[in-house]
Amino acid sequence: MSGSGTAAAPRQAPPHAVVTGAASGIGAAVAAELASHGWRITGVDLRADALRTTLDALRERYGVPVTALAGDLADPDFPAGAVDRAWAAAPVDGLVNAAGIYPAIPFAELTAASWDRVQHINVRAALLATQRLARHAVAAGRTPAVVNIASGAARRARPGAAHYATSKAALVMATKAAAVELGGHGIRVNSVSPGFVAVASPVNPVTPAYAAAVSGSLLPGPADPAHIASAVRFLLGDGAAWITGADLPVDGGSSAGTTALPQHWPAPTDWQRDPRPLLDEGTS
Repeated sequence: MSGSGTAAAPRQAPPHAVVTGAASGIGAAVAAELASHGWRITGVDLRADALRTTLDALRERYGVPVTALAGDLADPDFPAGAVDRAWAAAPVDGLVNAAGIYPAIPFAELTAASWDRVQHINVRAALLATQRLARHAVAAGRTPAVVNIASGAARRARPGAAHYATSKAALVMATKAAAVELGGHGIRVNSVSPGFVAVASPVNPVTPAYAAAVSGSLLPGPADPAHIASAVRFLLGDGAAWITGADLPVDGGSSAGTTALPQHWPAPTDWQRDPRPLLDEGTS
């Protein structure tokens, strides 16, 4: 009881996010962005030591509760199990499926095993985690939001990425399908499609030549994982309360067009010199 005779307001629990692929790259940036705004973080990743290091740093810097769940998202039981464990600690308000792998393999050299692992981690794990979250949320009468990290590769194939591009195209459609079926419960599901973002990863090595060729951004400077993370936080928040089933490009304009091609005419055309004769011809 305060000195004025009024009861103190109960302390509100922080919102709780589950972020897959949280040990590094875009997943780590998303975890940091949310933690900086007071979110409790449950991070999921295969790399236990790196995950623990990343989350410990967030707890020390922002004073938020963190939980590390290490495991292989290609295991069909792990994604749902991770959501179960997270929910048991505190109801989940946001799920960010950021885990993804891109082991570049020429089309003719793809194996069933390599294809399956990419699909299982990049698509199936997100679907299973979202499904389990929806079941918990509907039973509890809660309305969390889900953001899947897709890619510009979902719309544009490139050498060595048949498995990856297919997985991201599937993830965009899985996002829309989940939004259609879960919207009636107030659960929003969206995706973010980054352009090229340079992240250090032994699983997804990228050469400077490849980065220069694939980026295609209309804006100066390279993309940073923080650019993607801020878009994710927006889609999880109240400002996006009427957005679901959307795929948001965060690609520096690369999906709008390209400046890499020269003009297709060698010199000024007759139209550029004087359009009036052509206009008169068209109206005669």
